[in-house]
Amino acid sequence: MAIQVRRAFKYRFYPTDAQAAELSRTFGCVRKVYNLALAARTEAWARQERVNYNQTSAMLTAWKKTEELAFLNDVSSVPLQQALRHLQTAFAGFFAKRAKYPRFKSRKKSRKSAEYTTSGFRFREGKLTLAKMAEPLDIVWSRPLPEGAKPSTVTVSQDAAGRWFVSLLCEDPSLKALPLVDSAIGIDVGLDHLLTLSTGEKIANPRHERRDRARLARAQRGLARKAKGDGANRAKARRKVARIYAAIADRRRDSLHKLTTRLVRENQTIVIEDLTVRNMVRNRALARAVSDAAWAEFRRMLEYKAAWCGREVIAVDRFFPSSRLCSHCGALRGRLPLHVRTWTCEGCGTTHDRDVNAAKNLLAAGLAVSVCGAGVRPQRRSPGGQPTSKQKALRREP
Repeated sequence: MAIQVRRAFKYRFYPTDAQAAELSRTFGCVRKVYNLALAARTEAWARQERVNYNQTSAMLTAWKKTEELAFLNDVSSVPLQQALRHLQTAFAGFFAKRAKYPRFKSRKKSRKSAEYTTSGFRFREGKLTLAKMAEPLDIVWSRPLPEGAKPSTVTVSQDAAGRWFVSLLCEDPSLKALPLVDSAIGIDVGLDHLLTLSTGEKIANPRHERRDRARLARAQRGLARKAKGDGANRAKARRKVARIYAAIADRRRDSLHKLTTRLVRENQTIVIEDLTVRNMVRNRALARAVSDAAWAEFRRMLEYKAAWCGREVIAVDRFFPSSRLCSHCGALRGRLPLHVRTWTCEGCGTTHDRDVNAAKNLLAAGLAVSVCGAGVRPQRRSPGGQPTSKQKALRREP
């Protein structure tokens, strides 16, 4: 069965000097319009008034007529209007209490991007031409677009390493739900091993950041020695650091894509733990390792790929004692420090690998939720006691 999904296909491109200058001007104007509209809405908010998208759009027309902001007429109006729509979306998230109050865009730190709708670009015969440009972009088509695809929006961006990217959003009719399979798996994430599966398989942690740590440190020391400001030497040193970070991120993303694709194809149900990575990185001793493992990105990829393929991802409550609960008899152990990797159950005498045991318990808890809607925090009992019916359900094999 085909699934109606809009996907973004991202490609690298190499602009001419004229195109790079035009896009750089567009990025600056997008940032300027966003900040002006945010300032206007903030002032109105202080007066207990609300300004919507239509009002900021009228403001943009007025700004273009002033001598001070006449340069806004030099770039396409489509990305400027899209910036106002993005601001409207940010305020909608704020009013719905899903996000914080929108912040102003910084010239040095904010992402450089511009979004074009169908009226701002032309896509014909595999060539993409943006508004205000005479020549099409020189895009490296690293993978084909879906047959007959018609992009609805095009987003052009430049990362900190100076690389240019274009992202085309279009429907992908080739996506179909995978055939049903009779397999389920529990996944415990970690640092010694990136993933431990309930089958007993352990997937090594690539530690992408550690591989380039020495090279990154040298580049950062070189940047620190450069005088602060907008000098060419400092910009060159900053790009050198950014290129190393980009290489690390690319390797990490590629590894996670391959791993999540494999898990989704092989399993109908995938059970993971609902971790709060934001809180875990506050631990200064583990922050670097946790960030390098990218557990949040792993979960994000797993969930959207499962939705595409008709699979199910279940997140078990973070307070579920998966490591301390015996997957054989259901006995709950007391304190279990992180350095203890194996332990023996006092109730049944089974020796557990900490991570494999946690993965098995996560799988059992996830299946209980999926089948009968049970909770994921079983009633606890002391070693040697009789298990409850709920604990029996949690220990059922798939």
